[in-house]
Amino acid sequence: MIKLENISVEFELRGKQATRFKAVDRVSLHIRRGEVFGIVGTSGAGKSTLLRTINLLERPSAGRVLVDGEDITDLTGSALRLERHKIGMIFQHFNLMHNRTVFDNAAFALRVAGKSEAEIQQRVPEILKLVGLEDKALAYPSQLSGGQKQRVGIARAVANRPAVLLCDEPTSALDLETSAAILELLKEINERLGITIVLISHEMNVIKKICGRVAVMDGGKVIEEGSAFDIFATPQADFTRQLVAHTLNLDIPEHLVDNIPGTVLKVLFLGDKAEDSVLSAAAIRFGVSVDILHGKIEYIGDRAMGLLVVRLADLPIGSVPPELVTSVYATSPTARVDAAVQFIRENATQVEVLHAH
Repeated sequence: MIKLENISVEFELRGKQATRFKAVDRVSLHIRRGEVFGIVGTSGAGKSTLLRTINLLERPSAGRVLVDGEDITDLTGSALRLERHKIGMIFQHFNLMHNRTVFDNAAFALRVAGKSEAEIQQRVPEILKLVGLEDKALAYPSQLSGGQKQRVGIARAVANRPAVLLCDEPTSALDLETSAAILELLKEINERLGITIVLISHEMNVIKKICGRVAVMDGGKVIEEGSAFDIFATPQADFTRQLVAHTLNLDIPEHLVDNIPGTVLKVLFLGDKAEDSVLSAAAIRFGVSVDILHGKIEYIGDRAMGLLVVRLADLPIGSVPPELVTSVYATSPTARVDAAVQFIRENATQVEVLHAH
């Protein structure tokens, strides 16, 4: 659907001595029809600049932009305006006309495209209903909440039935609850209308909730690309691992780990393994106690990812029901804990020993 081929974007920095800054450096991406594709990175990574090359709001210094099989890189004038009608865009700060009603803001793209008044009167109520604002047609932006303003922006962006919707940090100006509602709306629009969505964000939580595939940008380059599940579950680049670690937030204080008797593990379960009873099986089979100190199981798409911090310690034989006692209990406590750790390694995706007493 969208192909970016070796895209570079350079800006001239004016000062005592003019220099050139490369905001995007030889990026190639293939975004499939009908998917929600995320581009994530910190401020200054080049993600907004790259997004704006898709509708040529930023012209690449080098490389080609292809949309639906057509090379649009060199389009100008009426041909470019016609192409942009097929590409909707929503912005971080809404970009609404404050002296126009919700109806007129939503109708703006239709009027620019030369639609008749009869078409506008029919289409605008449809899109306001789609975004949940059918009762706000005569309201002005100053009378709306932030989430409602973004819904108007979405209505305006999809009014012309575009094939592509570009989302430039669409939730960063919103609170958490409103952000979640906007992401659900975008997901619904993608599923109902089949619109290809390209979304950029500096928040991994946003990417995790809505995107099927992700590109990670740093310093103007794409340093990693893959499914959202793989990016979160098994990140390859150090920078990506840092972003994911901040999102999962499963660290526990060092002083707490140091003072806990026993062996402390960080255990990653992916897919079906996240729903298995591995820890319970280890406790029963090897005569150890397993205490969950911290963790979560969540779903990215329809695939489970579980990440737990657990403590393993010796379990006195007398506390175990006789029918569960096996020959393994005759071994030393240390051997039982070591055997349990090995069992967990064999049945989990990834195990890291944080501390061992």
